[in-house]
Amino acid sequence: MKAKARARARILYAASETDPDILYPTGFFAPDPFLFVQAAGKRVLVMSDLEMDRARRQATVDQVLSWTALARKVEARGVRPGAAPVIAAALRQLKVRTAAVPRSFPLGLAMELDELGVRLEVEPDPFWPEREIKTAAEVRAIRAALRAAEAGLAAGIAALQGCRIGRDGWLRRDGRRFTAEDLRAAVNTRILGEGCLPSHTICAPGDQAVDPHEEGHGPIRAHTPVVMDIFPRSEQTGYYGDLTRTVVRGRASDALRAVYALVHEGVRLGHRRVRPGASGTAIHREIQALFASRGYRTGVTDGRMQGFFHGTGHGLGLQIHEPPSISTRGTVLRAGHVVTVEPGLYYLGLGGVRIEDVARITAAGSVNLTRVPKVLEV
Repeated sequence: MKAKARARARILYAASETDPDILYPTGFFAPDPFLFVQAAGKRVLVMSDLEMDRARRQATVDQVLSWTALARKVEARGVRPGAAPVIAAALRQLKVRTAAVPRSFPLGLAMELDELGVRLEVEPDPFWPEREIKTAAEVRAIRAALRAAEAGLAAGIAALQGCRIGRDGWLRRDGRRFTAEDLRAAVNTRILGEGCLPSHTICAPGDQAVDPHEEGHGPIRAHTPVVMDIFPRSEQTGYYGDLTRTVVRGRASDALRAVYALVHEGVRLGHRRVRPGASGTAIHREIQALFASRGYRTGVTDGRMQGFFHGTGHGLGLQIHEPPSISTRGTVLRAGHVVTVEPGLYYLGLGGVRIEDVARITAAGSVNLTRVPKVLEV
């Protein structure tokens, strides 16, 4: 295979449940791999009998061909009808000899196709650059997933508010200590009821949140920050929402209040800066500089990274993390981007504070798609 900027045709062979590149042009969910071909201005699927009728009803393509019919033709030539011979037969029928594939295309399959005379050219990432610029329909899908995240947050906060503070300083409910697992169950149950799928929802109390992707475990202390990062995927559209709030059941310390106020200031600064033509790197560095100017250092302390050591934001869509980036390796922002704004500060002994909104970049600036307020004490 050789690299090339563009090819006459494009093919994908993947399961759309897990591969956004094939879900994007087809709008069709399937748990098993299928073939997508874009050639001569047409979009074609090659599907098994199991999925043929549903694909014809639901997929946003011009034509759906039968994998079974092609497999029979291959078998009639005395060839075992594996994936490569069937795909090669489909491409011959569609008069495709050379096609572009993504960098993630299966290597073994590519080698088999090469032996069958199909020439593949690797496209640079992203395979569909247009995915970065969200249509009105995509923005609606992201909004809907974000509403589900907000509903999950509300359920989690209600669960925390339903706890009493024990004399030992732990949150208690139903006669036992209330745990991060209990909190996550409350959030995820509500998300499922909203028609979305939760995955690795973060409900990390105290010092656990100093590792920003720690999901959280064990009992939750009162008067301690809990980072709740919620990112459901819509079962209907495949688009994600993303939302983070940091809350305390009880009273926050003065030190925690100061950190929370500064992170909140960083979020507001991010919202002011995200606009067409802005540099994601420059935005990130400005927020880093803000935190450092107030005395909040970032670096290794006691063997752990502490401070602000992740990006300020990322694109959101069919993947939870996708271009563009607002970070040290940031990109230039454009109208139509949908990005998160999520600075944070993390220190052992204090815990973590992260606040995250989702912004749509418009020609005039940006619009905050997130509705829920930012409240520390609940």
